[in-house]
Amino acid sequence: MSETTAFSATVSAATRDGVLVVTIDNAPVNATSADVRNGLEKALARAESSTDVNGVVITGAGKTFIGGADIKEFGKPAMEPTLPAVIQKIEDLSKPVVAALNGAALGGGLEVALACHYRITSPAAQVGLPEVKLGIVPGAGGTQRLPRLIGIPAALDLITSGRSVKAEEALSLGIVDEIGEGDLVGTAVSIAGKFAGKPLRRTGELTVPVVDPTEIEKASAKIRAKARGQKAPAEAVRLVTSSARPLAEGLTDERATFLMLRDSREAAALRHVFFAEREASKVDGLEGIAPRPVGRIGICGLGLMGSGIAVAALGAGYTVIGLDQTPDVAEKGHERIVGLLERNLASGRLDQAGFDAQKARLSVTALDSDLAFCDLIIEAVFDDLDVKIDLFRRLDRVIRPDAVLATNTSYLNPDEIAAATAHPERVLGLHFFSPAHVMRLVEVVRCARTAPDVLATGLSAAKKLRKLPIVTGVTEGFIGNRIFSAYRREAEFLLEDGALPHEIDAALEEYGFPMGLFAVYDMAGLEIAWARRKRQAASRDPSARYVEIADTLCEAGRMGQKSGRGWYAYPDGKRIIDPEVTIIIEAARAKKGIVPRHFSRDEILKRLLEAMAMEGDALLAQGIAARPGDIDLVMINGYGFPSHKGGPMFARIEPPQSDT
Repeated sequence: MSETTAFSATVSAATRDGVLVVTIDNAPVNATSADVRNGLEKALARAESSTDVNGVVITGAGKTFIGGADIKEFGKPAMEPTLPAVIQKIEDLSKPVVAALNGAALGGGLEVALACHYRITSPAAQVGLPEVKLGIVPGAGGTQRLPRLIGIPAALDLITSGRSVKAEEALSLGIVDEIGEGDLVGTAVSIAGKFAGKPLRRTGELTVPVVDPTEIEKASAKIRAKARGQKAPAEAVRLVTSSARPLAEGLTDERATFLMLRDSREAAALRHVFFAEREASKVDGLEGIAPRPVGRIGICGLGLMGSGIAVAALGAGYTVIGLDQTPDVAEKGHERIVGLLERNLASGRLDQAGFDAQKARLSVTALDSDLAFCDLIIEAVFDDLDVKIDLFRRLDRVIRPDAVLATNTSYLNPDEIAAATAHPERVLGLHFFSPAHVMRLVEVVRCARTAPDVLATGLSAAKKLRKLPIVTGVTEGFIGNRIFSAYRREAEFLLEDGALPHEIDAALEEYGFPMGLFAVYDMAGLEIAWARRKRQAASRDPSARYVEIADTLCEAGRMGQKSGRGWYAYPDGKRIIDPEVTIIIEAARAKKGIVPRHFSRDEILKRLLEAMAMEGDALLAQGIAARPGDIDLVMINGYGFPSHKGGPMFARIEPPQSDT
């Protein structure tokens, strides 16, 4: 190989067997920054003009080919050369260009690869166009070149979902031409040499395969419905389904759409969420603190929550010991966990070998002493303070002093639980959301005496479980349930003031929530919240506004879907507006002398969003939450707040009517 030439600070190249091997080295993910684009353009010019260069190989340093665009450049003045211009030069080069995908090729990285004349990938690489997750569409040819390679239906699926695919699927779809073993770059050099002087397969010159328009329209309608008002998926559908037009026309349309979406409120919200996730991992006081090693997890209580936690832990590679009150109850828990694993096997999320391995790492017991060698114990028993304190005291007697104890309480004070133990410094909260093997969020509760390495252990374990951990201080309901309570209160105030349940739900669903608040109540059941309200009745401030409508529904036996009646009626299982509920609401207003008024959808949204944001302000002022972004992440990942609105703290920046 010839001496290496630097074409920019992040792009270098050397000639190997007459092929210019261009390497992008822009840590951490080789993003297509201005410096990378500049270096690539210069390297391509050198290859085109050099008589001793017969072809080009483009690859990445480290474990990534190109991880996408440099998001930090969004919103700044465009710097030449643009990525579309560089990509066009790749496709137009008179000499063969081979992409050697040494790792992930995402977004602009895949667009670079699509313009190359041949694509060879390592077995570990993944490819995808995830732009819709940031509220934009591919802006450098992805919506036009991908359909030419793999057809419109497959391109629609990949681009509108934003999912990435592994090497085998990429090969079967036709995104890549070959999976290489061993010396990937060496093989790519050999391929480029063979193609030298021969006609080249330029993706942009391919014809989009003809498909039944009915099939495309059906797929498109499904995507638009799932998008719930998001602009990017709808625009992606339009661009992909019209990709059979001349390439230049499609590229111009795509770029204009990309720029329009990039500067939109939706994209700003999703970028906020993207960066908030990265900030959430920065926790005060944990710099340089190593977590305690965890290999074996004990789970106390094998109901729905405990079983879900067990499945997540088994999927992460942990050995799991489940504890319940009696051998029979523990065995039922074992059956429940195995049943969830069997569902994963049936759906293809788990293969037979994985199922057998996870099942082998699971055992259950009714003896506290069998948890003696666990590194982390997570309790998921009934949410009663006395029950939890009794369990933790029992565990104190049998587990190692350095083992970590975590409570999964939703509302109880974990400081009281910790104070009842021999080692309160090893206690923290791990508040999972149901179903725990599906929901991504975990609130990691820093108790008053939680040791730094114990907090670090909770964060580390949650990440290994593929969860999004958000640190919270101790308060009733932590971050999520406290804001949800404020949200619920305001919704009930709206009922008394003149709105109806279906009007509130319609406003929320139009905004982007998957379900309205009262429909969610009916699905979950009204009896648990009712029992909690009755427990709190004696301590409730008599001067505080309290809405009795939900209590009246429960007293009438309206417990939600399971009873066939709640905030709505459910004849034949279908949700319909129930006039009886309207009568109950009107009676409650009359009892308090409230004269109802009409609320527009924007007014409903404004009140609900402001209630959430004001409670978020209080959490920040009290030090319960570290950042507004943490609050937004909790509400998005735990409570269905639409991610393309950015969360309640972000959403308050602008009135809701601008987004609807």
